[in-house]
Amino acid sequence: MSKRPIESLQKTDHNVETVEFDVLFILGVSISCGLAGAWFFQRLRIPQVVGYIVIGLIVGQSGFGLIDHATAAKLQPFTLFALGIIGFLVGGELRSESFRKYARQFMAILLGEGLGAFFLVGTGSALIMYFAFHNFTIALASGIVFGAIASATDPASTVDVLWENRSYGVLTTSLTAIVALDDALAMTLYGLGTGLAEILTGQSGSIGKEVGKVVLSLGGAVLLGILCAMVLWVLLRKIHQPEKSLAFAVGIILLLISVSAYLDLDVILASMTLGCVLVNTSPRRSADLFKIMRSFSIPIYVLFFVLAGARLGLGQMPGWLWMIVLLYVFGRGIGKIAGTWIGARCTHSEPVVQRYLGLGLFAQGGVAIGLSIVATHHLQDIEITPGLALADTIVSGVAATTLILQLTGPALVKLSVKLAGEAGRNITIDDVIDSWTVADVMDPQPMLIQEHEPVSRAIETFISNDPFLYPVVDREGKMAGVLTFEGLQNILLDQDSWAWLVASDVMTTAKDKARASLPLREAIEQMREVNIDEMPIVNDEDQDRPVGILNLGRVRKQLDNELIQRRQSTPVKAQKTDKSK
Repeated sequence: MSKRPIESLQKTDHNVETVEFDVLFILGVSISCGLAGAWFFQRLRIPQVVGYIVIGLIVGQSGFGLIDHATAAKLQPFTLFALGIIGFLVGGELRSESFRKYARQFMAILLGEGLGAFFLVGTGSALIMYFAFHNFTIALASGIVFGAIASATDPASTVDVLWENRSYGVLTTSLTAIVALDDALAMTLYGLGTGLAEILTGQSGSIGKEVGKVVLSLGGAVLLGILCAMVLWVLLRKIHQPEKSLAFAVGIILLLISVSAYLDLDVILASMTLGCVLVNTSPRRSADLFKIMRSFSIPIYVLFFVLAGARLGLGQMPGWLWMIVLLYVFGRGIGKIAGTWIGARCTHSEPVVQRYLGLGLFAQGGVAIGLSIVATHHLQDIEITPGLALADTIVSGVAATTLILQLTGPALVKLSVKLAGEAGRNITIDDVIDSWTVADVMDPQPMLIQEHEPVSRAIETFISNDPFLYPVVDREGKMAGVLTFEGLQNILLDQDSWAWLVASDVMTTAKDKARASLPLREAIEQMREVNIDEMPIVNDEDQDRPVGILNLGRVRKQLDNELIQRRQSTPVKAQKTDKSK
């Protein structure tokens, strides 16, 4: 028997193992080092996303070269998956009530900041290209493409900073909506811009054809997102286990991404539509899904930004291109700030939106890089000088601007929500529960029933008051048991026995009780395990002495009131209020 097939198989297995080792090793290094970098930068009060990107620069093409072009190509499917998860979570922040209330402001601000960046960057880039090469057509074409790409804002890093700083308010709502809608505007401007650039440089192309492509790409992405949202909505109605809901959601997102990539649709817009439609058609059922998806997405976020930083290799760039990069960064910033202010001012938006929203739109990431790479397919045959293609100039320039803006943009997002007083205001019910003990929410003045008290008087107490549980105490004030409505049911119809029965005859043992200093979460979990709504609370030192009653209905009202108060206040660590009132 020939040994050649066996040797060939062994060689193939070795290659597969090598490839798997390379990819798995890179994934492990990226997550571990990315989290370490995030921790370090957070200690410096710098957004964690900057730490992810810096680690990517260190291990990528600009650093040790651990992640090269070939490895980045292998991990491209993961990048698309990450964009799908990010888009889904961003879409989950876009609630219909916000759009109904602020739709006019959103559209005015979107057009103002997008077109402002487009015209300033486009004009400046065209002027530099003209003075460098004295070719008006090339200068105008490159200016249009640079301007179109400059209109895009990175939703991933922007929203990551908002979540990290737990921001809440009108600025946060506006910022989330604008960065989500910015993707569609950038795609539209880019499609029109590249079409016009091809016409100007004599390449085959037409504005009508490019408009058609843009409409199909954006419209198809929205329709696909709606279809997938309807499928997931049906599944959520039949599945009540968060883990299985997560599995189905991930599967549907993967299908959405694959179909989007195959049909050349906008992946981010499709996944945003999925999240947006789901959260507005099934807000209660999808709440747990979005919560568990955010926890699931943490390593995905880390890998996405580390890989994004690893791809940013600048190489040798001429001086005129660095001039375009600097003008791009400053012109884009001025365009975003000025355009936002004009749009917000014209629609009489809130003062914090007028003043600070523009600062939150600096980040540039995956969308801009993606558009610059797509530009190579449209503009690869256009030469500025022999050996220098317009497409290569755009890719290198956008890579440099993305590096600068991804390092500075997240910090400006953080600054904008801090200046607006919205950082730390996204308080949840869980946050309030974790900050309280039983003593904070119990009724500190419970009605006590003496063990020798006649049952007739005890029944009057039940009729005259709301609680359905009362501690029964002995002559020394120590708890002998509890009297519940269920315990009295057997004697309610036998009124003759009321005259000679006392509380100790019908009371039950207090099996379930809690100390006043017990964390509220533990007490609630204890009550849910035994399916009770009220529980006696005892003194920490003397656990036979009742000091209060914990009622879950009363607790829920206090939690809702406290949540409203904390969201209206600006401090990250909200002070406890008097819960006994």
